[in-house]
Amino acid sequence: MSMLIEAIFVITQILTFAILGRVILSWVMQMNPTNSFLISAYRVLIQFTDPILAPIRRIVPPAGMFDLTPMVAIILLYVISQVLSQILQQFS
Repeated sequence: MSMLIEAIFVITQILTFAILGRVILSWVMQMNPTNSFLISAYRVLIQFTDPILAPIRRIVPPAGMFDLTPMVAIILLYVISQVLSQILQQFS
């Protein structure tokens, strides 16, 4: 069970970093929209994180010009990983 808990932690961390990378690249892309490497990296991150962010985006309305969806997603990932870890620890 310990390895499963560690795997949940690693997956959560990877998804969190991917979401943060997407946010940072969205800001950088506004300053340098013609860099082909940044465009490619941003597209990969969009494909990787959209399955998580898109459903949340349907529920969470935008706050002016700010998209709070990444923050909500990171909080949900943390909560879900903690709940799963607690459940798995009870069975071990």
